[in-house]
Amino acid sequence: MVTISSERVRLSVAQPAARRADNGPLLRLLIMLGVLGPLAAVVVAIIQLWQRSIAGVDLVLLVGMYAVVALGVTIGYHRYLTHRGFKAPGWLKFLLLVLGSMSLEGPALTWASTHLEHHARADRPGDPHSPLEGFFHAHVGWIIDGFAANPTKYGAWLLDDPIVRFVSKTFWLWVLLSLAIPFAVDGWRGLLWGGLVRIVLVHHVTWSVNSVCHVFGRRPFKTGDSSTNHWLVGLLAGGEGWHNNHHAFQRSAFHGLFWWQFDLSGLLIRGLELTRVISDVQRIDPALVRRRLQESARTVAASPASVSTATG
Repeated sequence: MVTISSERVRLSVAQPAARRADNGPLLRLLIMLGVLGPLAAVVVAIIQLWQRSIAGVDLVLLVGMYAVVALGVTIGYHRYLTHRGFKAPGWLKFLLLVLGSMSLEGPALTWASTHLEHHARADRPGDPHSPLEGFFHAHVGWIIDGFAANPTKYGAWLLDDPIVRFVSKTFWLWVLLSLAIPFAVDGWRGLLWGGLVRIVLVHHVTWSVNSVCHVFGRRPFKTGDSSTNHWLVGLLAGGEGWHNNHHAFQRSAFHGLFWWQFDLSGLLIRGLELTRVISDVQRIDPALVRRRLQESARTVAASPASVSTATG
């Protein structure tokens, strides 16, 4: 176990606008299909549900695939790969990154690099998905616009990791596998619910961390950005909704810092630690948490307008 006694956020001096990739028409079409295609599938699914054309196995596929793929993002892509919140053996790293790839949120390398850049420029010029450019932009617009990740600057160490490189290069294989599994279980209906509808849910819950959790909610910690804690996103996104906590203590493997902040990803990480599957789990010294809360409270008392406390 590793206890973090201090936390420093590396900020870049230069603050250019976010980079956009020079995507050709075909790639732009594929991006739009990846965003809008699953949404169209939800409409079909609702019609089927209205007609009661759904079996129990499809609901099991939906919930089961959502759970494992979402945890691949929250634990694998985010807390492990991007923030190095714990150490894991090679087989577990591979499994977590494969599950994260199944979310159709991009290869592990670019996902981690984009998120690191978000922290470096949070809610300032150059942030890939700040709501300062609009709520829609923060939620999904930045993807449609074709943001270009820069792993050579943000997360350069990942370029030397053979597992990260391999899983990233074979990204589409894992996406297809995530669709083939529900199809093999229950045909087209399984593909609809365990594949396309599941993709929509994982996408929009994940994107809500970028949008909702920078606009609505509470800000117990002063972090220099607009990150917030939102309990509903925390519940749906495996603990990721405690986003202000995360921005305050980025390397912590646990985003729920108090007993009432339900953090499913953190509970699973704790279980893996207890069984000694993972090691060097990053924690926050409770004294540091209390001190940061007190400092933030004093800031609010001195200048109420300086910290948003919108509820959500």
